[in-house]
Amino acid sequence: MAATDLQPVHDTDQPGQPAMRPRGPSGLGLSGKLLLLTVPLVMIAAVLLYVPAIANFWVNRLNDRVAAANTAALVLDAAPLGMVPESLSREILKSINARAVAIKMGQQRRLLASDNLPTAIEHDIDLRDMTVWEAITGSFRMMLETGNQAIRIVGPGVGNAQFIEIVTDELPLRQQMYRFSRNVVVVALIIAVLTAGLVYLALHYLFVRPMRRLTASLVGFHENPESSARIIVPSQRSDEIGVAERELSDMQRDLMSMLHQKSRLAALGLAVSKINHDLRNLLASAQLLSDQLASVPDPRVQRFAPKLVRSLERAIAFCQSTLSYGRAQEAAPDRRMIMIEPVVLEVRETAGLASDASIAWVAAIERGLAVDADPDQLFRVLLNLVRNAAQALESHSSGDGGAQQIRITGKREGAVAILEVSDTGPGVPQKTRDHLFEAFQTSGRPGGSGLGLAIAAELVRAHGGEIHLVEGTIGATFRIVIPDRPVELLSIRNERQRA
Repeated sequence: MAATDLQPVHDTDQPGQPAMRPRGPSGLGLSGKLLLLTVPLVMIAAVLLYVPAIANFWVNRLNDRVAAANTAALVLDAAPLGMVPESLSREILKSINARAVAIKMGQQRRLLASDNLPTAIEHDIDLRDMTVWEAITGSFRMMLETGNQAIRIVGPGVGNAQFIEIVTDELPLRQQMYRFSRNVVVVALIIAVLTAGLVYLALHYLFVRPMRRLTASLVGFHENPESSARIIVPSQRSDEIGVAERELSDMQRDLMSMLHQKSRLAALGLAVSKINHDLRNLLASAQLLSDQLASVPDPRVQRFAPKLVRSLERAIAFCQSTLSYGRAQEAAPDRRMIMIEPVVLEVRETAGLASDASIAWVAAIERGLAVDADPDQLFRVLLNLVRNAAQALESHSSGDGGAQQIRITGKREGAVAILEVSDTGPGVPQKTRDHLFEAFQTSGRPGGSGLGLAIAAELVRAHGGEIHLVEGTIGATFRIVIPDRPVELLSIRNERQRA
């Protein structure tokens, strides 16, 4: 039997050279992008408002011309025999910016007044049944044209007149539309700037500043993730940003805790690698002595020598298991049906409880109980639990003089073996129960490494079982559930045929 060398733990996640990354926003930040996005959107809204506004302005000006023409028609129609001096007709047409005014009454159309009629009419505009779309297209068509074309406007008449017609120049109307558009553009720009500024300030204080705070916390935490001062302090906001701050704070705390555990694990691996050389020499010397004791014919020596050899082998395996746990390379269990009583007896002797009269030992195992498990790994699980129980009783003995007892029970329920290890100690503190089976989560006892329950849980899970703390018991009770491996029916039939 050769002593096993303990190899140092090597972190497989060695970081390379840190990638150069910007610590702040490059180019336009979120505020600049928000401003560039707000101004065009407000301008688009202004344009959408301008389109119906200019169409409404155009229609109103046409209606004003029609209303003025109706007033002029009343004056011209009221003259005796329709005789109106030519000079008065010109003055009336000039006042309403028209070249001619005509009305239709019944089947007759009357030209009430005219002055310098154009040779051709470019457009006819009928206000009696104009739609919104016709108003929009007509207004923009007039604004985009050039020159001074003559247009005829038809609108509802007054009195007995069916409708009234007015011939006018479109240049004055186009100039009015240009002035109105200029005023609208100036007002729209002022409103757009004010609205964009207000929206920008509101979004800046509601969203941009909190996002900068989150970003600064992320950058600072990346620089030093093990510093608790870099953890963000969440605000009292109840919206999504408040939720993000609280979740980021919790994530940073969990990550910092994980990094601390990883540092402790690395320190543990370094410490074990340093004592590897000396421990190997000590175990080699103990091995030579055990080999010499095995040749002594004394019956008592022959009785204890195999156990000594086995203890040395387990000592080597335990040291190696600590390193294996750090590398997450625990060997797969070599499962077979084993009797549990010899394993429990060996656990008691190894833990030193066979000669300890201060702690009562109770083993309530079903007769002939067999477990489908790896004997060495099951031994390690039970030994960790028993040692924890013994340490809890020793630390509790000074404060309570009551009976101290460790109890191991075992039974079978169908294809499942159930083992329980309990003690009458102080129990597990409430603050450590949520992370009881995680590495380095000790209960605060002096000398505890925080690896016993973590290794036990890993070995039990490798068997497809589970381990948990039973609530509502005196002291602490750990229940281990190990199911039997499923057996293929074909293999059983082949074995029976061979038998």
